[in-house]
Order: sequence, then structure tokens, then C-alpha cells
Amino acid sequence: MNKTVLIVDDEMRIRKLVADFLMREGYTIKEAENGKAALDILSREKVDMAILDVMMPGHDGWTVCREIRKEMNIPVIMLTAKGEEIDQLFAFEIGADEYITKPFSPKILTARVNALFRRLEREKTAAYGGLEIDANARQVLVDGCLLDLSPKEYELLIYLTENKGKALSRQQILNQVWNYDYFGDLRTVDTHINRLRTKLGNKSSLVQTIRGYGYRFEGE
Repeated sequence: MNKTVLIVDDEMRIRKLVADFLMREGYTIKEAENGKAALDILSREKVDMAILDVMMPGHDGWTVCREIRKEMNIPVIMLTAKGEEIDQLFAFEIGADEYITKPFSPKILTARVNALFRRLEREKTAAYGGLEIDANARQVLVDGCLLDLSPKEYELLIYLTENKGKALSRQQILNQVWNYDYFGDLRTVDTHINRLRTKLGNKSSLVQTIRGYGYRFEGE
């Protein structure tokens, strides 16, 4: 599989459990016991995904996630005992791709890792007028200019374009883009749509609002 996953948790038992399951799938594993060690690894080594605990001494998981989003576009999974809805919403707002609460199933976590990598590696380039999506490079351009999309904004755009012309409810979008049945605030979708439209600029009209229901992508 030739992918490297960084596991960041101050509990060695958790790191070993996750590492054992992922190594069986062929992943290369890097471990860090705190946020500072994680950032050191990320600054000097190639990492394809990070799995972060939130509550760690020194730099916590929120800090590490923010720093990752400043510098790179790798997927981030939060694996934490903080299970409140407000914590999950905050994680997605700062750029996490998945949120899994402890106690967790190592098999489910492994399946989520595999599914996230599959989504990110889909070989597809699509063009809609002046909007171009290169999934191999995970790049989006408008009139030749590269957009700075967060991973969640990118996944949202991909899901919309793959369902071009279809009316998608907010709940459908949450279930698919966040990759599990999400029972939180549906305004999460609206927030990400608004940010995506802002970045799309003169192509923002490609994402249309269906009043009282959701959204539809109308590509040329």
C-alpha cells in the first residue's frame, strides 16, 4: 500500500493497538506520544495521514490539526475520548476529516482509514466551464488559478460534482462527505458550502441552493 500513517496519542497502549491493525493492512507506521513530537515528525518526514488524540500534554490534538492544515493537505482522523457534539463540530471546523470516539473498534478504524484513502486516490479529472478538478493532484482551479481548499471543502466539492444535477439533502451530504451517519447540526453543511462558494468566486453559482432541502451542482 506504501502509505505512512502517523499515530499521535500519549497512551502507548492505544498507539500499539492502532499500529498493529494498520500494519496488517500494509501501512507504514510512525508514532508520537505528544503534539510536539508529532509536529517534529511532520516537519522532516513524509506522512500520508495523521490519527490524532485531542487531550495530550503540551500541544493538544486541536493545535496539531491546525498546524497540519497550515502546511499540508493530508487527511486527519481525530481519535479521542471527547465525544460531545461541540467537540466534533469544532474538529470538522478546523479541518479534521473523521472523528472517532473512544472506546473504538480497531477494525472499524482500519476500515475508515482504508475508505478515506480510497476516496482521496480516485483517479479523475473533471472540467465544468472554467472549473477544473484534478483528483490525482487533489487540486481545483478556477480559470487557471489554483484554489486553496481545505480537505473537507475539497471532499464536499467532489461529492457535489459526482452527483451533478441531483438534489442532495443536507443529511445526505453529511452522511457521505463526513463518511458516517452524523446527527449533529445540519448547519455544518451550510457553513462549508458558504466557504466553498466564496473560494469558487465567479463559479459559485455552480452550487445551487434548494430552499428547505439542500444543494445541487449544476455543471456545464
